[in-house]
Amino acid sequence: MQPDPQPIDPLAGFTVGVTAARRAEELIALLRRRGAEVVHAPALRIVPLSDDDELLHATRALTHDPPDVVIATTAIGFRGWVEAADGWGIGQDLLTTLGRAELLARGPKVRGAIRAAGLTEQWSPASESMAEVLARLLDGGVDGRRIALQLHGEPLPGFIEALTEAGARVVEVPVYRWMPPQDLGPVDRLIEVTLAGGLDALTFTSAPAAASLLRRAEERGLAEPLLAALRRDVLAACVGPVTALPLEARDIPVRHPERFRLGPLVQLLCTELPGRARTLPVAGRRLEVRGHAAVVDGTLRPVPPAGMALLRALARRPGWVVPRGELLRALPGAGRDEHAVETAMARLRTALGAPTIIQTVVKRGYRLALDPTTGEGGKYAP
Repeated sequence: MQPDPQPIDPLAGFTVGVTAARRAEELIALLRRRGAEVVHAPALRIVPLSDDDELLHATRALTHDPPDVVIATTAIGFRGWVEAADGWGIGQDLLTTLGRAELLARGPKVRGAIRAAGLTEQWSPASESMAEVLARLLDGGVDGRRIALQLHGEPLPGFIEALTEAGARVVEVPVYRWMPPQDLGPVDRLIEVTLAGGLDALTFTSAPAAASLLRRAEERGLAEPLLAALRRDVLAACVGPVTALPLEARDIPVRHPERFRLGPLVQLLCTELPGRARTLPVAGRRLEVRGHAAVVDGTLRPVPPAGMALLRALARRPGWVVPRGELLRALPGAGRDEHAVETAMARLRTALGAPTIIQTVVKRGYRLALDPTTGEGGKYAP
């Protein structure tokens, strides 16, 4: 009797791209813990403004003309602001100013940074949403109030405009800026891997990262192929709706979790990617085609890239004969020698551990041995 197969990690056999710069290690660890292969390419870098005249000017303006409300949006930004003020010799003035204002924290991390500075926030939204912050301010009335907003590098569509239209005076505090990465090589390779079909999902944790990746593709003349891949084959997964805006503006379908955190983002992938995998009843077995592996009767079977190219081509038309010429075109860099198909097919059969899954049709090609009793042939046809 064969032993029962071991449980498969939900992301085993899938490859996920990570564009994050900040907290990338945490996200990568979460993905790998669930079985994913990861391709990492920071699509941006964070430049602190501790020596920036714009932040210094905004800080002095607030200490001289104290705000009624201060909105702290990110822990790293708030800490950097306080540290920069200390470096300029006005740290205590800033803390005194913040302590006298109504201090709002967007989420628990920035709330922790506020308390570490010896301050106490007056309120924080349960949803960690800037929309809830805006709703609270407008409901309470902002006419004539001076509101300081610590910017966090992502677009806030309509936020400042809504406050201004309601009569508030908004002071923007730019604590850091997003810039393109100094080394564009990893980003270029990520784009190329995406276009070559080597990714199953691409993750984004900030809107600037998404915009930066699209901008780099445009610079290389690869925008349209990248957009096509993200619209059709590669799952675009964002940490939240604000992050998704640059992608949605280009008609890219986006998925994001209800809670805008890394853990729920990874859990979303654990549900979405296996759900997108093609599962077929073949030769009395159950075959699941993942990104760079197959699952045969619950057992994960790693497959070489050439074999996966053939398997995907066969799975697009299960039960139908796929000619050798078409399979040759599916092979990466195979040239014109159809012997390459035979070699890759032999290795694929070995990798699957069940040679009868793929049938040879003499002088014609190959086919997946779709079980005839299922009546599912039409369902799986493209």
